[in-house]
Amino acid sequence: MKAYALGLYEKAMPSELSWREKLEAAKEAGYDYVELSIDASEDKIGRLDMPKEERLRLVELMYEVGMPIRTMCVSALTKYSLGNDKPEYEARGMEILEKSIQFADDIGVRVVMIPGYDVYYEPSTLETKRRYLKNLKAGAEMAERAGVILGLETMENEFMNTVEKAMKYVVLCGSNYLKVYPDLGNLTNAAVQYRSDVLEDLELGRGNITSLHLKETLPGRYREVPYGTGHVDFEAAIEKAWEMGIRRYVTEFWYLGAENWKEDLRFAYDMMTGLLDRQCI
Repeated sequence: MKAYALGLYEKAMPSELSWREKLEAAKEAGYDYVELSIDASEDKIGRLDMPKEERLRLVELMYEVGMPIRTMCVSALTKYSLGNDKPEYEARGMEILEKSIQFADDIGVRVVMIPGYDVYYEPSTLETKRRYLKNLKAGAEMAERAGVILGLETMENEFMNTVEKAMKYVVLCGSNYLKVYPDLGNLTNAAVQYRSDVLEDLELGRGNITSLHLKETLPGRYREVPYGTGHVDFEAAIEKAWEMGIRRYVTEFWYLGAENWKEDLRFAYDMMTGLLDRQCI
């Protein structure tokens, strides 16, 4: 067995591919698992209503191809945020969270990653923060019953852009099934903004980090930065994460229409396994 597992973010592949094609592409590039995306589009949210027969077929596909889906990114909770002032948005967010946990339980997903936003499109207030904490506690209780871990993703906003801020909510919830799933690119941008140290921030999550998103960023730019063109020190962060006992990683990048997208998958895989393999020596 390998000493670590490297996953591939689903959105690094063309959306029109079938699940078999996505799983086969990930396997061909060398990855160990796929991270499924539930974004705010109704098409993706609709996955959570997949009939039991289709869920079983998806599990069978994983076994047939030899490529499991083991983490899930529920970015739909950006729009339908858990601290939202609109009761209908708050209720939809809680419904999405509950269905995500059940879906994960059914298909074998270990970690459900949720964005660290009390609200996104509206101003953050004391009330939105209180509401977020209340609903996060309720979500953690759902996760406890299902045996599925919730991972708070560090985002690009002031509310939760560091591990330190995410750990506040881990402590306040006090659940063994609520942890932190940091985004290294977002942490790097926060460190530049605050003139702080990414590695010190990671240390504050020791024992509470499920896995690490390996994403490239630039100051003020959080998405769609090709690997090697940004300012993230992947080598130092992976070395620190490894010392902390973190063994699960995901390359987070996006398919942007390139014909050679399969080469991009392999490039990302080779780059990160090159850094991870050094930790195994």
